[in-house]
Amino acid sequence: MTGTAGGRRATMAEVAREAGVSVMTVSYAYGRPDRVSADTRARVREAAERLGYPGPHPGARSLRRGRTGNLGVVLGEHLTYAFDDPQAARFLAGVAQVCADHGMGLTLVPMTGGPGDANRVAEAAVDGFVVWTTADDDPVIDAIAALGLPAVVHGGPLRDDLPFVAADDRAAAETAGREAFSGAHRPAVLGFPLDRTRATGVFPGIDPAAATFRVTRQRLHGFRDAWTATGKPWEQVRVAVCSTNNAREADALATGLLTGPDPCDAIAAMSDELALGVLRAAARLGVDVPGDLAVTGWDDTEAAAAAELTTIAQSLRDQGARCARVALGAPPRPGTPGLLTGGWSGAARPAAPDRARPAPTPSPPATPVARSCRSCGEVERRSG
Repeated sequence: MTGTAGGRRATMAEVAREAGVSVMTVSYAYGRPDRVSADTRARVREAAERLGYPGPHPGARSLRRGRTGNLGVVLGEHLTYAFDDPQAARFLAGVAQVCADHGMGLTLVPMTGGPGDANRVAEAAVDGFVVWTTADDDPVIDAIAALGLPAVVHGGPLRDDLPFVAADDRAAAETAGREAFSGAHRPAVLGFPLDRTRATGVFPGIDPAAATFRVTRQRLHGFRDAWTATGKPWEQVRVAVCSTNNAREADALATGLLTGPDPCDAIAAMSDELALGVLRAAARLGVDVPGDLAVTGWDDTEAAAAAELTTIAQSLRDQGARCARVALGAPPRPGTPGLLTGGWSGAARPAAPDRARPAPTPSPPATPVARSCRSCGEVERRSG
């Protein structure tokens, strides 16, 4: 390899002169090799090797073709969340499968919550976006909409100008809440962040409208629907807010809910990961599940099945795949544009325990009994 003077990058024109062909022929040799004979391709490659020419810059090829061959996934989380969180991993697996089926690459675009997020999105070399659930007031959503590229939002926010895919969180939460709160006297909800500040704490009867994350808001609405249907005020329900979907954080908050003079006898969690944190706290404290404490989760993960946890079943992998297909231009579902709700099914195994007795005394930990309230259902909304 001789390279060029001064160690600069060789150009396509220099390769063409070295090989004795036109610049267009060099371009075809790399980008459309079927249009060039094998001998000519070999001559071009040999000339490129002598000059140290690595081939056309990917960005230049993208500009000529008008596409990058990559689909961007915007995470409203730290980049490591994509690998640490089991629900995010399932969602991304669905996106990745569709990308692989279409010969596309996948680019993760993590958000930091800082002023540079909108620029990071604007500069991403992608053909479209899938947005993992974020807050209603996240400026990144406006930045994505302004680009004019195909984009779809998962979970929220729900906007008129972007397609939307999500589970019917309110109806599913009401189903889980009816199971968790049946016969309860001291219920609690263990939930996701309310807004982008991600403040944690335990609060009585949070107004669902205070949550700017749509998923959190809709699930709070559903849990409130379930509790108030018993004729009791929502203010009786303690809402423990986690900053992330993390079992360790849930364990710490659940410990507070299960100790003291007024321990909870029912906890409805917004994810299996959070519910598993509750089960760990209960086992450590000697609280019997489900005898003294009813626990429900969300997502029907393998870990939840192993723990025989009552949960809501939804396929985040399927939702990720659906988002990717929409972002890549899949045709709309048949029917009238708007909010489309999937079907539901429920099955309850043994009845909820009788909680009319006095506050429980510590007892050896027990394996949770499966009392399954499973539901499937997705909502898809398309703009236009």
